[in-house]
Amino acid sequence: MSKSSLAQRDQAVIWHPYTQHKNMTPPIPVVRGEGSLLFDDNGKAYIDAISSWWVTIHGHAHPFIADRIFEQAKKLEQVIFTGFTHEPAIELAEKLLEILPGQYAKIFYSDNGSTAVEVAIKMAIQFWQNLSDQNKAPRRKILAFKNAYHGDTFGAMSVSERGIFTWAFQDYLFEVIFIDTPLAANIDQILTIIRQYGKEIACFIYEPLIQGAGGMNIYESSLLDMLLDEICAQHIICVADEVMTGFGRTGKPFAGEYLRNRADIICLSKGLTGGTMAMGITAATQKIFDAFLSDDRQKTFFHGHSFTANPIACSAALASLDLFQKQECADAILRIEEGHSLFANRIIGFGGAKQVRRLGTVIAFEVRSGKDGYLNNIGSLLTNAALENGIFLRPLGNTIYIMPPYCITDAQLKKVYEFLIGWMESLSRNSPG
Repeated sequence: MSKSSLAQRDQAVIWHPYTQHKNMTPPIPVVRGEGSLLFDDNGKAYIDAISSWWVTIHGHAHPFIADRIFEQAKKLEQVIFTGFTHEPAIELAEKLLEILPGQYAKIFYSDNGSTAVEVAIKMAIQFWQNLSDQNKAPRRKILAFKNAYHGDTFGAMSVSERGIFTWAFQDYLFEVIFIDTPLAANIDQILTIIRQYGKEIACFIYEPLIQGAGGMNIYESSLLDMLLDEICAQHIICVADEVMTGFGRTGKPFAGEYLRNRADIICLSKGLTGGTMAMGITAATQKIFDAFLSDDRQKTFFHGHSFTANPIACSAALASLDLFQKQECADAILRIEEGHSLFANRIIGFGGAKQVRRLGTVIAFEVRSGKDGYLNNIGSLLTNAALENGIFLRPLGNTIYIMPPYCITDAQLKKVYEFLIGWMESLSRNSPG
Protein backbone atom coordinates (compact mmCIF):
# COMPACT_ATOMS: atom_id res chain seq x y z
CA MET A 1 0.00 0.00 0.00
CA SER A 2 1.35 3.41 -0.91
CA LYS A 3 2.55 5.96 1.63
CA SER A 4 -0.01 8.48 0.42
CA SER A 5 -2.96 6.13 0.79
CA LEU A 6 -1.93 5.13 4.33
CA ALA A 7 -1.51 8.79 5.26
CA GLN A 8 -4.92 9.60 3.79
CA ARG A 9 -6.54 6.79 5.75
CA ASP A 10 -4.85 8.04 8.89
CA GLN A 11 -5.99 11.61 8.40
CA ALA A 12 -9.56 10.44 7.84
CA VAL A 13 -9.84 8.71 11.22
CA ILE A 14 -6.96 9.61 13.58
CA TRP A 15 -6.48 12.52 16.00
CA HIS A 16 -2.76 12.70 16.82
CA PRO A 17 -1.35 14.07 20.10
CA TYR A 18 0.40 17.46 20.19
CA THR A 19 -0.57 18.02 16.55
CA GLN A 20 -2.31 20.94 14.90
CA HIS A 21 -4.12 19.11 12.10
CA LYS A 22 -4.90 22.15 9.98
CA ASN A 23 -2.36 22.17 7.15
CA MET A 24 -0.36 19.41 8.87
CA THR A 25 2.32 17.48 7.01
CA PRO A 26 0.94 13.98 6.31
CA PRO A 27 2.27 11.48 8.86
CA ILE A 28 4.89 8.98 7.76
CA PRO A 29 3.66 5.37 7.91
CA VAL A 30 6.19 3.34 9.93
CA VAL A 31 6.05 -0.39 9.25
CA ARG A 32 8.91 -1.70 11.38
CA GLY A 33 11.80 -0.79 13.62
CA GLU A 34 15.21 -2.28 14.23
CA GLY A 35 17.68 -0.97 16.76
CA SER A 36 17.96 2.80 16.35
CA LEU A 37 16.16 2.77 13.01
CA LEU A 38 12.55 3.21 11.92
CA PHE A 39 11.50 2.11 8.42
CA ASP A 40 8.62 3.58 6.43
CA ASP A 41 6.46 1.68 3.94
CA ASN A 42 8.79 2.65 1.11
CA GLY A 43 11.77 1.12 2.90
CA LYS A 44 13.41 4.41 3.86
CA ALA A 45 15.26 4.29 7.20
CA TYR A 46 15.21 7.04 9.83
CA ILE A 47 17.57 7.30 12.81
CA ASP A 48 15.34 7.66 15.86
CA ALA A 49 17.44 10.31 17.62
CA ILE A 50 14.87 10.94 20.39
CA SER A 51 14.00 7.33 21.26
CA SER A 52 10.38 7.82 20.17
CA TRP A 53 9.48 10.25 22.95
CA TRP A 54 12.33 9.04 25.17
CA VAL A 55 11.06 5.49 25.74
CA THR A 56 12.98 3.03 23.52
CA ILE A 57 16.20 2.94 25.52
CA HIS A 58 17.36 -0.36 23.97
CA GLY A 59 16.09 0.38 20.47
CA HIS A 60 13.16 -0.92 18.47
CA ALA A 61 11.97 -4.53 18.23
CA HIS A 62 14.63 -5.84 20.58
CA PRO A 63 14.48 -9.64 20.20
CA PHE A 64 15.19 -10.34 23.88
CA ILE A 65 12.26 -8.22 25.04
CA ALA A 66 10.04 -9.52 22.22
CA ASP A 67 10.71 -13.13 23.22
CA ARG A 68 9.84 -12.44 26.85
CA ILE A 69 6.61 -10.74 25.81
CA PHE A 70 5.74 -13.70 23.58
CA GLU A 71 6.40 -16.28 26.29
CA GLN A 72 4.33 -14.36 28.85
CA ALA A 73 1.44 -13.85 26.42
CA LYS A 74 1.14 -17.60 26.05
CA LYS A 75 0.78 -18.04 29.83
CA LEU A 76 -1.17 -15.09 31.26
CA GLU A 77 -2.05 -11.90 29.41
CA GLN A 78 -4.15 -10.08 32.04
CA VAL A 79 -5.76 -10.50 35.44
CA ILE A 80 -7.44 -8.08 37.82
CA PHE A 81 -4.81 -6.92 40.32
CA THR A 82 -7.00 -6.68 43.39
CA GLY A 83 -7.47 -10.01 45.08
CA PHE A 84 -5.00 -11.58 42.63
CA THR A 85 -1.28 -11.30 42.01
CA HIS A 86 1.29 -12.92 39.69
CA GLU A 87 4.99 -13.69 39.46
CA PRO A 88 6.05 -10.99 36.93
CA ALA A 89 4.60 -8.19 39.10
CA ILE A 90 6.22 -9.55 42.27
CA GLU A 91 9.60 -10.14 40.61
CA LEU A 92 9.65 -6.69 39.01
CA ALA A 93 8.80 -4.99 42.32
CA GLU A 94 11.51 -6.96 44.13
CA LYS A 95 14.15 -6.05 41.55
CA LEU A 96 13.21 -2.38 41.40
CA LEU A 97 13.24 -1.99 45.17
CA GLU A 98 16.83 -3.27 45.16
CA ILE A 99 18.10 -0.57 42.80
CA LEU A 100 15.92 2.53 43.29
CA PRO A 101 17.70 5.54 44.88
CA GLY A 102 15.95 5.55 48.26
CA GLN A 103 14.49 3.43 51.03
CA TYR A 104 11.41 2.37 49.12
CA ALA A 105 9.21 -0.42 50.42
CA LYS A 106 6.19 -0.71 48.12
CA ILE A 107 5.53 -0.54 44.38
CA PHE A 108 2.19 0.73 43.03
CA TYR A 109 1.51 -0.05 39.37
CA SER A 110 -0.36 2.14 36.88
CA ASP A 111 -0.41 2.82 33.13
CA ASN A 112 1.98 5.64 32.19
CA GLY A 113 3.98 8.61 33.44
CA SER A 114 1.00 10.88 33.99
CA THR A 115 -0.82 8.26 36.07
CA ALA A 116 2.33 7.54 38.06
CA VAL A 117 2.36 11.23 39.00
CA GLU A 118 -1.37 11.26 39.76
CA VAL A 119 -0.84 8.33 42.13
CA ALA A 120 2.04 10.11 43.87
CA ILE A 121 0.10 13.33 44.39
CA LYS A 122 -2.91 11.45 45.74
CA MET A 123 -0.69 9.42 48.06
CA ALA A 124 0.91 12.58 49.46
CA ILE A 125 -2.38 14.41 50.00
CA GLN A 126 -4.12 11.42 51.58
CA PHE A 127 -1.06 10.70 53.74
CA TRP A 128 -1.70 13.90 55.66
CA GLN A 129 -5.46 13.37 55.65
CA ASN A 130 -5.05 9.89 57.11
CA LEU A 131 -2.86 11.28 59.89
CA SER A 132 -5.30 14.05 60.78
CA ASP A 133 -6.75 11.98 63.66
CA GLN A 134 -3.27 11.90 65.24
CA ASN A 135 -3.32 15.64 65.96
CA LYS A 136 -1.57 16.32 62.68
CA ALA A 137 -3.35 18.93 60.60
CA PRO A 138 -3.89 17.96 56.96
CA ARG A 139 -1.48 19.71 54.65
CA ARG A 140 -3.12 20.86 51.44
CA LYS A 141 -0.58 22.90 49.48
CA ILE A 142 1.66 21.49 46.74
CA LEU A 143 5.11 22.85 45.91
CA ALA A 144 6.51 22.53 42.37
CA PHE A 145 9.01 24.10 40.02
CA LYS A 146 8.17 26.68 37.41
CA ASN A 147 8.72 25.40 33.88
CA ALA A 148 7.85 21.86 35.00
CA TYR A 149 6.03 19.23 33.00
CA HIS A 150 4.61 16.20 34.83
CA GLY A 151 1.93 14.94 32.44
CA ASP A 152 -1.43 15.66 30.86
CA THR A 153 -3.96 14.36 33.39
CA PHE A 154 -5.49 17.01 35.65
CA GLY A 155 -3.38 16.43 38.73
CA ALA A 156 -0.23 16.23 36.62
CA MET A 157 -1.21 19.40 34.75
CA SER A 158 -1.86 21.19 38.03
CA VAL A 159 1.72 20.68 39.20
CA SER A 160 3.10 21.63 35.78
CA GLU A 161 3.93 25.02 34.32
CA ARG A 162 0.90 27.16 33.55
CA GLY A 163 1.58 27.62 29.87
CA ILE A 164 0.86 26.38 26.37
CA PHE A 165 0.08 22.81 27.50
CA THR A 166 -2.41 23.86 30.20
CA TRP A 167 -3.86 27.25 29.21
CA ALA A 168 -7.31 25.90 28.22
CA PHE A 169 -7.74 24.27 31.64
CA GLN A 170 -6.41 26.98 33.96
CA ASP A 171 -9.67 27.40 35.86
CA TYR A 172 -9.86 23.66 36.61
CA LEU A 173 -6.38 23.17 38.06
CA PHE A 174 -5.74 23.20 41.80
CA GLU A 175 -3.57 25.81 43.46
CA VAL A 176 0.18 25.18 43.55
CA ILE A 177 3.09 27.18 44.99
CA PHE A 178 5.59 27.48 42.16
CA ILE A 179 9.25 28.22 42.76
CA ASP A 180 12.19 28.74 40.41
CA THR A 181 14.69 25.98 39.83
CA PRO A 182 17.60 26.73 42.19
CA LEU A 183 20.51 28.94 41.18
CA ALA A 184 23.20 30.47 43.34
CA ALA A 185 21.46 33.83 42.85
CA ASN A 186 17.98 32.73 43.99
CA ILE A 187 18.47 29.88 46.46
CA ASP A 188 18.03 32.09 49.54
CA GLN A 189 14.77 33.50 48.18
CA ILE A 190 13.47 29.99 47.45
CA LEU A 191 14.37 28.79 50.95
CA THR A 192 12.48 31.74 52.44
CA ILE A 193 9.32 30.71 50.55
CA ILE A 194 9.63 27.14 51.78
CA ARG A 195 10.04 28.27 55.39
CA GLN A 196 7.03 30.56 55.03
CA TYR A 197 4.66 27.84 53.83
CA GLY A 198 6.42 24.72 55.11
CA LYS A 199 3.81 23.55 57.64
CA GLU A 200 1.07 23.82 54.99
CA ILE A 201 2.86 21.96 52.18
CA ALA A 202 1.88 18.33 51.63
CA CYS A 203 4.53 17.53 49.04
CA PHE A 204 7.18 18.89 46.72
CA ILE A 205 7.29 17.36 43.23
CA TYR A 206 10.31 17.83 40.99
CA GLU A 207 12.08 16.49 37.93
CA PRO A 208 15.55 15.85 39.34
CA LEU A 209 18.33 17.72 37.52
CA ILE A 210 16.63 18.08 34.13
CA GLN A 211 13.19 19.39 33.17
CA GLY A 212 12.19 17.54 30.03
CA ALA A 213 9.24 18.87 28.05
CA GLY A 214 9.70 22.27 29.69
CA GLY A 215 12.76 22.79 27.49
CA MET A 216 15.48 20.40 28.67
CA ASN A 217 16.42 22.79 31.48
CA ILE A 218 19.39 21.37 33.44
CA TYR A 219 20.23 22.52 36.96
CA GLU A 220 22.81 21.63 39.61
CA SER A 221 22.46 18.74 42.03
CA SER A 222 24.22 20.63 44.85
CA LEU A 223 21.64 23.42 44.75
CA LEU A 224 18.76 20.96 44.60
CA ASP A 225 20.22 19.26 47.68
CA MET A 226 20.31 22.60 49.51
CA LEU A 227 16.64 23.05 48.69
CA LEU A 228 15.81 19.49 49.73
CA ASP A 229 17.63 19.99 53.04
CA GLU A 230 15.08 22.63 54.00
CA ILE A 231 12.16 20.67 52.57
CA CYS A 232 13.12 17.65 54.66
CA ALA A 233 13.49 19.87 57.72
CA GLN A 234 9.89 20.98 57.17
CA HIS A 235 8.79 17.30 56.94
CA ILE A 236 7.44 17.85 53.42
CA ILE A 237 6.97 14.71 51.32
CA CYS A 238 9.39 14.66 48.38
CA VAL A 239 8.14 13.27 45.06
CA ALA A 240 10.80 12.65 42.40
CA ASP A 241 9.40 12.48 38.89
CA GLU A 242 11.96 10.23 37.18
CA VAL A 243 9.66 9.32 34.32
CA MET A 244 12.23 10.70 31.86
CA THR A 245 15.43 10.62 33.91
CA GLY A 246 15.14 7.01 35.07
CA PHE A 247 17.07 4.07 33.63
CA GLY A 248 20.29 5.80 32.67
CA ARG A 249 19.25 8.98 30.91
CA THR A 250 21.37 11.22 33.18
CA GLY A 251 24.43 8.95 33.10
CA LYS A 252 23.54 7.23 36.37
CA PRO A 253 20.77 4.62 36.69
CA PHE A 254 18.55 7.26 38.33
CA ALA A 255 19.00 11.02 38.68
CA GLY A 256 18.38 10.69 42.42
CA GLU A 257 21.79 9.04 42.71
CA TYR A 258 23.40 12.45 42.20
CA LEU A 259 21.69 13.67 45.39
CA ARG A 260 22.29 13.00 49.07
CA ASN A 261 18.59 13.58 49.84
CA ARG A 262 16.28 10.76 48.80
CA ALA A 263 12.66 11.22 47.78
CA ASP A 264 9.79 9.63 49.71
CA ILE A 265 8.00 8.76 46.47
CA ILE A 266 9.43 8.16 43.00
CA CYS A 267 7.57 8.02 39.67
CA LEU A 268 8.76 5.88 36.75
CA SER A 269 7.61 5.08 33.22
CA LYS A 270 9.04 5.63 29.67
CA GLY A 271 12.23 3.51 29.69
CA LEU A 272 10.73 1.16 32.28
CA THR A 273 9.63 -1.38 29.65
CA GLY A 274 12.19 -0.38 27.05
CA GLY A 275 9.39 1.44 25.26
CA THR A 276 7.53 -1.74 24.34
CA MET A 277 4.50 -1.57 26.65
CA ALA A 278 2.59 1.10 28.55
CA MET A 279 3.35 1.02 32.28
CA GLY A 280 3.79 3.41 35.18
CA ILE A 281 5.24 2.82 38.65
CA THR A 282 5.01 4.82 41.85
CA ALA A 283 7.32 3.60 44.59
CA ALA A 284 6.79 4.71 48.20
CA THR A 285 8.65 4.39 51.50
CA GLN A 286 7.31 2.37 54.39
CA LYS A 287 6.37 5.61 56.17
CA ILE A 288 4.02 6.55 53.34
CA PHE A 289 2.52 3.07 53.16
CA ASP A 290 1.99 2.85 56.93
CA ALA A 291 -0.27 5.90 56.90
CA PHE A 292 -2.77 3.86 54.88
CA LEU A 293 -2.71 0.81 57.18
CA SER A 294 -5.80 1.02 59.35
CA ASP A 295 -8.89 -0.76 60.61
CA ASP A 296 -10.71 2.23 59.16
CA ARG A 297 -11.44 1.26 55.55
CA GLN A 298 -11.87 4.92 54.66
CA LYS A 299 -8.09 5.25 54.89
CA THR A 300 -7.67 2.82 51.98
CA PHE A 301 -5.92 4.19 48.90
CA PHE A 302 -8.85 4.13 46.49
CA HIS A 303 -7.01 4.24 43.20
CA GLY A 304 -6.56 1.68 40.45
CA HIS A 305 -6.43 0.96 36.73
CA SER A 306 -7.92 -1.84 34.68
CA PHE A 307 -4.48 -2.82 33.40
CA THR A 308 -2.64 -2.39 36.71
CA ALA A 309 0.45 -4.64 36.76
CA ASN A 310 -0.41 -6.17 33.39
CA PRO A 311 1.63 -9.42 33.25
CA ILE A 312 2.90 -8.81 29.70
CA ALA A 313 4.02 -5.27 30.56
CA CYS A 314 5.71 -6.54 33.73
CA SER A 315 7.56 -9.16 31.67
CA ALA A 316 8.67 -6.50 29.19
CA ALA A 317 9.95 -4.38 32.08
CA LEU A 318 11.85 -7.34 33.54
CA ALA A 319 13.49 -7.99 30.17
CA SER A 320 14.37 -4.32 29.75
CA LEU A 321 15.83 -4.24 33.26
CA ASP A 322 17.97 -7.31 32.47
CA LEU A 323 19.37 -5.51 29.43
CA PHE A 324 19.86 -2.28 31.35
CA GLN A 325 21.95 -3.98 34.04
CA LYS A 326 24.39 -5.50 31.55
CA GLN A 327 27.85 -3.93 31.24
CA GLU A 328 27.23 -3.39 27.52
CA CYS A 329 24.44 -0.93 28.37
CA ALA A 330 26.64 1.04 30.78
CA ASP A 331 29.38 1.14 28.13
CA ALA A 332 26.87 2.39 25.52
CA ILE A 333 25.67 5.18 27.82
CA LEU A 334 29.26 6.28 28.42
CA ARG A 335 29.97 6.19 24.67
CA ILE A 336 26.97 8.46 23.98
CA GLU A 337 28.06 10.83 26.74
CA GLU A 338 31.49 11.10 25.17
CA GLY A 339 29.98 11.73 21.74
CA HIS A 340 27.73 14.45 23.14
CA SER A 341 30.70 16.06 24.87
CA LEU A 342 32.67 16.30 21.64
CA PHE A 343 29.62 17.62 19.78
CA ALA A 344 29.00 20.23 22.50
CA ASN A 345 32.58 21.46 22.17
CA ARG A 346 32.04 21.88 18.43
CA ILE A 347 28.88 23.98 18.72
CA ILE A 348 29.66 26.06 21.83
CA GLY A 349 30.17 29.54 20.46
CA PHE A 350 28.64 28.48 17.15
CA GLY A 351 26.64 31.37 15.71
CA GLY A 352 23.39 29.47 15.37
CA ALA A 353 23.35 27.82 18.80
CA LYS A 354 23.08 29.12 22.36
CA GLN A 355 22.88 27.68 25.87
CA VAL A 356 24.47 24.36 24.95
CA ARG A 357 23.96 21.92 27.81
CA ARG A 358 24.20 18.20 28.36
CA LEU A 359 23.68 15.56 31.01
CA GLY A 360 24.19 11.85 30.45
CA THR A 361 22.69 10.81 27.12
CA VAL A 362 20.84 14.14 26.71
CA ILE A 363 22.22 17.16 24.90
CA ALA A 364 20.21 20.30 24.16
CA PHE A 365 20.59 23.84 22.89
CA GLU A 366 18.48 26.68 21.51
CA VAL A 367 18.54 27.82 17.90
CA ARG A 368 18.99 31.56 17.49
CA SER A 369 15.86 32.15 15.46
CA GLY A 370 12.81 34.06 16.58
CA LYS A 371 11.34 34.00 20.07
CA ASP A 372 12.31 31.23 22.47
CA GLY A 373 9.43 28.86 23.19
CA TYR A 374 7.43 25.83 22.17
CA LEU A 375 5.44 27.68 19.49
CA ASN A 376 8.53 28.75 17.57
CA ASN A 377 8.01 27.17 14.15
CA ILE A 378 11.72 26.62 13.57
CA GLY A 379 11.32 23.24 15.24
CA SER A 380 8.91 22.04 12.56
CA LEU A 381 11.28 23.20 9.84
CA LEU A 382 14.11 21.26 11.43
CA THR A 383 11.99 18.13 11.79
CA ASN A 384 11.09 18.16 8.10
CA ALA A 385 14.68 18.76 7.02
CA ALA A 386 15.91 15.97 9.29
CA LEU A 387 13.34 13.51 7.94
CA GLU A 388 14.48 14.23 4.41
CA ASN A 389 17.96 13.22 5.56
CA GLY A 390 16.80 10.04 7.26
CA ILE A 391 16.83 11.38 10.83
CA PHE A 392 13.96 11.82 13.27
CA LEU A 393 14.27 14.84 15.56
CA ARG A 394 11.36 16.63 17.24
CA PRO A 395 12.50 19.90 18.84
CA LEU A 396 10.58 21.65 21.61
CA GLY A 397 10.04 24.86 19.66
CA ASN A 398 13.54 26.25 19.12
CA THR A 399 15.03 23.89 21.72
CA ILE A 400 16.85 21.14 19.85
CA TYR A 401 17.83 18.01 21.74
CA ILE A 402 19.23 14.56 21.08
CA MET A 403 18.20 11.67 23.34
CA PRO A 404 19.02 8.49 21.41
CA PRO A 405 18.51 4.80 22.16
CA TYR A 406 21.56 3.36 23.88
CA CYS A 407 22.14 1.02 20.93
CA ILE A 408 22.75 3.88 18.49
CA THR A 409 26.01 3.40 16.59
CA ASP A 410 28.85 5.90 16.40
CA ALA A 411 28.18 6.28 12.67
CA GLN A 412 24.51 7.04 13.30
CA LEU A 413 25.35 9.59 16.01
CA LYS A 414 27.89 11.23 13.71
CA LYS A 415 25.24 11.52 11.01
CA VAL A 416 22.91 13.29 13.45
CA TYR A 417 25.66 15.66 14.62
CA GLU A 418 26.81 16.51 11.10
CA PHE A 419 23.26 17.11 9.93
CA LEU A 420 22.61 19.57 12.76
CA ILE A 421 25.83 21.48 12.12
CA GLY A 422 25.09 21.69 8.40
CA TRP A 423 21.48 22.74 9.03
CA MET A 424 22.53 25.49 11.44
CA GLU A 425 25.19 26.75 9.03
CA SER A 426 22.56 26.93 6.31
CA LEU A 427 20.19 28.73 8.67
CA SER A 428 22.87 31.30 9.52
CA ARG A 429 23.67 31.90 5.84
CA ASN A 430 20.01 32.43 4.98
CA SER A 431 19.12 34.59 7.99
CA PRO A 432 18.56 38.26 7.25
CA GLY A 433 21.40 40.51 8.28
